[in-house]
Amino acid sequence: MSKLFEATEINGMKLANRFVRSATWEGMAADDGAVTSNLNDCMAKLAEGGVGLIISSHAYVHPRGQAGPWQLGVYKDELIPGLKTMTEAVHEKSGKIVLQLAHAGFFANAKLTGETSLAPSNVEGIAKGPRQELTVVEIKEIVAALARSAERAKEAGFDGVQIHSAHAYLLSQFLSPAFNKRTDEYGGDICSRAKIHMEVLQAIRDAVGADYPVLIKMNSQDFIDGGLSLEDSVQVGKMMAEGGIDAIEISGGMLNNPKLSPSRVGINKKEKEAYFQEAAKAFRAKIDVPLILVGGNRSFEVAERLVDEGVTDYISLSRPFIREPGLINRWKSGDLQKAACISDNQCFEPAMKGKGIYCVTEEIEKQHAKEK
Repeated sequence: MSKLFEATEINGMKLANRFVRSATWEGMAADDGAVTSNLNDCMAKLAEGGVGLIISSHAYVHPRGQAGPWQLGVYKDELIPGLKTMTEAVHEKSGKIVLQLAHAGFFANAKLTGETSLAPSNVEGIAKGPRQELTVVEIKEIVAALARSAERAKEAGFDGVQIHSAHAYLLSQFLSPAFNKRTDEYGGDICSRAKIHMEVLQAIRDAVGADYPVLIKMNSQDFIDGGLSLEDSVQVGKMMAEGGIDAIEISGGMLNNPKLSPSRVGINKKEKEAYFQEAAKAFRAKIDVPLILVGGNRSFEVAERLVDEGVTDYISLSRPFIREPGLINRWKSGDLQKAACISDNQCFEPAMKGKGIYCVTEEIEKQHAKEK
């Protein structure tokens, strides 16, 4: 049997295989961030389709941290009952799900929050609109919000939580010299820029206990001028591992500058897949916790090689599951054709219109087939 279908554990969380659904924004939550039946159906289909571990939508932990419309929320206790219906939907299909905890920081949507966006530093030239530099008191409030949100996740039945520190969200901004120009204890060298991460990890651990899985998603590099380097990222990963993180998902790039990131479109060759694998090797050389590799994974053969060679412990995908929630069961059945996703990113267009994320290309193909 392929190692990809081995049963494994992450801090006691038993997983049926090594495939992970990486978090995204589905645009399916209610206006206040509450769970909807459409969102539950989306998660249930992933579990039914054989995904070993589902990482939820990025869920905002504070009202001022909302990134976009119809984003999942975990910022108040009133959302717990709805979140519980999500975990129940997944568990009924024998799946496992962790909740991704997020704060958009610099890129919070002021039109939705009604307040000025908070940032590590008020840096000019990165985005339009005013930004407010976080005070130390406000940093402590965000740390507490992340910890309380982790408590809510546990109460709602999630199998673990994942800290979002990638793609120019708030914690990622603290790590990036391009965003973080602070001169206090939260700015300067990489250890100081990572101070908030260590505080968040400790606060979450205090809230949920030692035996509850706590993961992190990190940028390997920012791929922007003056951004986070791979060397610094590995050092942060090592700090998190020593601090008790249970697994690290390795990603990269910034939402405000996707053109400078590794190609996310036209992944039509195996050579274009797994574009963060070299970063994973750098992490593996220094860090002894489970690694989850996301970024352009499309074919079974490449995924199997990466695990067999010890580059990563888990293979994470997102867009392929939008088109094929049953992809893992297909591969397990022996049909090893690559994922049908063509990485054209059209799936986000309907979500921006409030229709929820789905594969536009597949719908077009179905319509053409009917017309023939």
